[in-house]
Amino acid sequence: MTSAANTSSLEQLIAALKREAATGDKALPPVDTWNPAHCGEIGMEILADGTWKHEGTRITREPLVKLFASILRKDEDGQTYLVTPAEKIVVKVEDAPFVAIRADRVGEGADQSIVFTTNLGDIIAVGADHPLRVERRGQEPRPYVHVRGRLEARVLRSPFYELVEWAELKEGKLGVWSAGVWFELGVA
Repeated sequence: MTSAANTSSLEQLIAALKREAATGDKALPPVDTWNPAHCGEIGMEILADGTWKHEGTRITREPLVKLFASILRKDEDGQTYLVTPAEKIVVKVEDAPFVAIRADRVGEGADQSIVFTTNLGDIIAVGADHPLRVERRGQEPRPYVHVRGRLEARVLRSPFYELVEWAELKEGKLGVWSAGVWFELGVA
């Protein structure tokens, strides 16, 4: 597949995924430019499975969760916050604030592009701006993909297995290509 055809197919895939997720192309608020005073905690947390809770109660209204996610920011201190122009509130995050629930690919080999969809409908095309990384917790691989700012999505097991199916062996290590960049998955 040619690079131009691959780019066109990737753009079509991303557009189709956005339509399916009904996210459109709405711009996110500029939370990285806001510097409000820290206001403390209100009992907000995001569990490892992507569940949002407030004071121990699950938030079930998806539009509300998406609104909160749109003003989420992780600062240099490693702490995650809900940020508005007027306030900054701590959010406890067990693992990553998003979960990559689906993987799609266009092309093959070094010409392929991999696109993740998160539990909140974010569409992430893996590449230099949105790297994929795998850390180890004991024997278990824990894959993550960069979403925005310092925020990541943990890649669920099923999409990770798809990555392994698409993987190639390079210098004794398994990895995948996406947007011309090699991402290591682990030792073969």
